[in-house]
Amino acid sequence: MTGNPPDGRRPAARTTQISETPQATQADQAAPGARLGTPRRVAPALGLFLLSPLVAEYLLGNVASSEIWGLVILAPMYGGGAIIIREVVRRTGRGWPTLLLLACAYGVLEAALIDQTLFNPAPLFEDDVSRGATLIPALGLSAGNAVGFTAGHAIWSIGVPIVLVETLVPRRATTPWLGIPGLIITCVVFVLGSLVLFGGIRDESGFMASPPQRIGAAVVVVLLVAVAFLAGRRPGPVTDGLPPRPWLVGTAGFVASAAFFLRPEDWWGTAAGVALLAGATVVIGRWSRRDGWGAAHRLALAGGALLTYGFGGFLLLMLHGTANTANLAGQVILVLGALALFLAACRTAAGAAGARGTAEVG
Repeated sequence: MTGNPPDGRRPAARTTQISETPQATQADQAAPGARLGTPRRVAPALGLFLLSPLVAEYLLGNVASSEIWGLVILAPMYGGGAIIIREVVRRTGRGWPTLLLLACAYGVLEAALIDQTLFNPAPLFEDDVSRGATLIPALGLSAGNAVGFTAGHAIWSIGVPIVLVETLVPRRATTPWLGIPGLIITCVVFVLGSLVLFGGIRDESGFMASPPQRIGAAVVVVLLVAVAFLAGRRPGPVTDGLPPRPWLVGTAGFVASAAFFLRPEDWWGTAAGVALLAGATVVIGRWSRRDGWGAAHRLALAGGALLTYGFGGFLLLMLHGTANTANLAGQVILVLGALALFLAACRTAAGAAGARGTAEVG
């Protein structure tokens, strides 16, 4: 994290946000493609392909570790969606506002049109009463589930995995990982994986959302995509002051994400969830426009959210009635793996920051 120069003068004002559209040097952009073979070049994309469903479903405890084979079915949709969003954002030079809004569009697409859990009246698990507590009969959906599904996918299915993988490859954090053929293949894999999941869930539940529900959800997805590119067009200027230290940012991220995860499943809880999301958006937006905000702060936020799913997974295993010895042991392994990945990302971020500092001094 950088501060003011020793003589007390503030650095010259800039017109781009460090946190939203960090630009690599020409050497950094050219080096990965010129020096790395295909396996190493696509390794970050493959890591994101697997990490997204692991965080979204297995670390959460929504799918028990004893069903790890389901990764084959979930990765094309979760991982494919994360890769597509990340590649589109990086290829168009957009930043995190665009990425997170596209992630929200993904959340609506999955919950309303692919697995259709947003509209399905059947409980998510035995004794689940979350849908009825905030049901909006005219729309046939639960307001609480709409907020939870959309934010959950945006933060944990898409945002957190992208932050972790990008931090592990700092020289390629803002450059595309795939060529056009690779991106096309990923899109095909995503569509096929989504169709397989859609067909499997429909055959199992026999449920299909009504045409007005599907049309309305599709309109919301399109609007979110449009707003994503409009919102990310012009980054704001860097503002006065320094951001909090990364550990404070991570602590705030954990408290906010844990409160969101543990909120009551009623109208008060839904309102609290919306307030938490709005407040976090405002606060993080202000922090990210301060000089010195960077990869370490984004990683700290991701770490706080990751820790929330780490303890939340045990709660959901018990809530779903799948907290047997094998699944609890598997959850421990998942949590330890997530912590190891986070610590590796922290070391990489620290090393990259040290290298930048040395280069600036030189």
